[in-house]
Amino acid sequence: MEEMDQNQKKEASFFLLLLAKFHAGYFRISMSLCAQALLWKILKHPIQNQNSLTRILQFLPNTAFLFLWSLALLILLSLSLTYILRCFFHFKLVKAEFLNRVGVNYLFAPWISWLLLLQSSPLKFVPQEILMWVFVIPIAALDVKIYGQWFTKGKRFLSTVANPTSQLSVIGNLAGARAAAVMGWRETALCMFSLGMAHYLVLFVTLYQRLAGSNCLPATLRPVFFLFFAAPSMASVAWNSINGKFDVFSKMMFFLSVFLFVSLVLRPRLFRKSMRKFSVAWWAYSFPVSVLALASIEYAKEVGAGAGAAHVFALLLSLLSVLVSLFLMAVTVMRSNSLIPASPPEVSSDSSSGEV
Repeated sequence: MEEMDQNQKKEASFFLLLLAKFHAGYFRISMSLCAQALLWKILKHPIQNQNSLTRILQFLPNTAFLFLWSLALLILLSLSLTYILRCFFHFKLVKAEFLNRVGVNYLFAPWISWLLLLQSSPLKFVPQEILMWVFVIPIAALDVKIYGQWFTKGKRFLSTVANPTSQLSVIGNLAGARAAAVMGWRETALCMFSLGMAHYLVLFVTLYQRLAGSNCLPATLRPVFFLFFAAPSMASVAWNSINGKFDVFSKMMFFLSVFLFVSLVLRPRLFRKSMRKFSVAWWAYSFPVSVLALASIEYAKEVGAGAGAAHVFALLLSLLSVLVSLFLMAVTVMRSNSLIPASPPEVSSDSSSGEV
């Protein structure tokens, strides 16, 4: 009996330690998989005026898409349940994460994941509109907290707390705008889109001026620089859903995202240190590439079969997105022991580092 009690105590202590080490940054995984599921769903839809290259992508088996969507749902449910338990058993750590200038931005990640998963769902069910509001309301609440601070405390405060992960707040609003537009709620979509884009302009200028100072984040977190082209890519896709056409503004956001993508890809030295040891931060590569692939597909649809370069580019980005996701899934399975850090993350309102 004593041995059983000791074993139970050890299991309980290990569980509590696991919850203490867990943080919102792990929702990078679910964001990437949910974006990949949405990409596969769009690839399965017929494209008018398509050429032979884009037609190849429609031979993706339905079972593969259903497996990917189910896997994304399972992982998102697991991560959400784990974080709910963390809130219950380690509320102080959650509060510290909420006050951290990097960690607070990843609190948008679970809601972004749910919105993307909802849009990629192969099933049509009645409470879909209710679920959309359930996922959007927390984003609006976080907007009041973050954007309210930017507005009331001014430029000096924003230049201090702004970092590449701050773009997740913008992506959250744009993902909500696209979800609302797909459901036919144009006014709600316009509201969320305008809120996200207004703050994106301020944030982009602030981050662009400070891009050279990459010491704002530790070297292991530099993959989050890929969020620089994820935000305009999501804006391009969201406005296309709102307007019903890939118009001039959507193209402008798409071209901006392509420019930022090329600028980062041609600077591999920036990410050399972050690639020496596997961490969950590697998943920051997958989500932006998937969203850029979504935007490239919409652009290829708009320009038609006459622009073969656009279709080739969409095909290459889609294949790159799939390969990056498969690589990260394989590496994550093989290096699963290293996903949880060796010690609980020290997160405070003044902290600028940590595994987030």
